Amino acid sequence: MEGSSSEGGAEGLGDYNSSNIKRARLRSTLSALLQDPILADVPKSPTLPDVDTLISLELGSAMRVSVLKLDGSSFDFAVMNSATVKDLKLAVKRKVTDAEESKMGHRQISWKHVWANFCLSYHNQKLLDDDSKLQDFGIRNNSQVHFIPYVMSKNTKRHSKRKKHRFFHGLSKCI
Repeated sequence: MEGSSSEGGAEGLGDYNSSNIKRARLRSTLSALLQDPILADVPKSPTLPDVDTLISLELGSAMRVSVLKLDGSSFDFAVMNSATVKDLKLAVKRKVTDAEESKMGHRQISWKHVWANFCLSYHNQKLLDDDSKLQDFGIRNNSQVHFIPYVMSKNTKRHSKRKKHRFFHGLSKCI
């Protein structure tokens, strides 16, 4: 009996080692696939929703959106056709965070600060209501949205035109 239990333990250990080997093979195969230029739009560590959205893009039930940053550079990502402004913001956050981590390692971005000082716009329409559907603004496949500087007013909790900070402006009157 003891011999059979030790064999069972060895089998359990063998199963453990084989599952680790399978995981290692899966990771190496996945990393090799992600190096393929055809799959360049797949994130380096894709989640199931990321893959699902990319499959939906190929089937036509998702759209590719480009975001133009203030420095003139842009980046693309895919969102579902039924996406809301909140979904768009989450996709922007995910894409920027992944890009920053790949360039500079772990880096923390204050998204509360970003959304308090900037907003997204499409054809001069500010995308402020998180529950609004992107299609209500006319955003379709291959549309381009822009980051624009706007500051949220403390009284109304709504975005207003950003005011330039003039630190030295008040000092010149005193002198």
